[in-house]
Amino acid sequence: MAAVLQAASRESLAAAMQRLNAYVDTADAPALNTMGDELFAFARLIATERPLRRLLADPSTPEQARIGLVGQVLGGRLGTPTLDFVKGLVTSRWSQSSDLVEAAEALARQATLAVAEKDGTLDNVEDELFRFGRILDREPQLNTLLSEESTPVEGRLRLLEQVLGNRVSPVAAALLRQTVRLLRSRHLDVVAEELAELAAARRDRSVARVTAPIALSSQQEQKLTDSLSRLYGRPISLQIELDESLLGGLVVQVGGEVIDGSVAGKLAAARRALPS
Repeated sequence: MAAVLQAASRESLAAAMQRLNAYVDTADAPALNTMGDELFAFARLIATERPLRRLLADPSTPEQARIGLVGQVLGGRLGTPTLDFVKGLVTSRWSQSSDLVEAAEALARQATLAVAEKDGTLDNVEDELFRFGRILDREPQLNTLLSEESTPVEGRLRLLEQVLGNRVSPVAAALLRQTVRLLRSRHLDVVAEELAELAAARRDRSVARVTAPIALSSQQEQKLTDSLSRLYGRPISLQIELDESLLGGLVVQVGGEVIDGSVAGKLAAARRALPS
């Protein structure tokens, strides 16, 4: 299970996630796939190189010095978008240096899940990760073999590939491979289920909860779906509820963003604007 972050680290991670979601909305799947791989590589590096991690997470080290160190160590190994995210991470405040690893891995997971979000396969990825976690739970010996960090990682990766074969999507396979490379004393069955939960939460970002005063026609639903998909840069599905009190128009919620185009909403806004 992911570590419980203290206040400073939670705030820094939340800000980084907002930046990532903004990038996801404009990037294509190949760019997100590359960013996910590079962020996982960064997480592995700072997980194993403790002196480097401490320097990058030390608030007493000037920001420009930390940025310069990132450039020296990683400048030729990361693409520009990923390098910018890493610089943002190392100039944020972390309650402890290990939280920087947590944050880098969290962003890497989300970037990789966003690949499936772009191609509309996120529900499949969620199901595959959940089922794989259940398989490992029923097969403790296999789970131990894949989670034993004293065993060379190459052998564990070969075993994982044998178990998975071609039965899971590229995104699910990539997330499981990256987890084997970066277990950090966790068991793979637990992390697989955690990843399934993240996929479910990510999928929720691509559901538009629409409130309408009357039922929409199939043509109206398709037009709204197409418009929202273009707006957010990913496939959007609709969940429609009826509320006659809206009088007219629609209220649309995607993730934490609410677009209120209802008549009732406009009247309420007008009332608020009137002088008291």
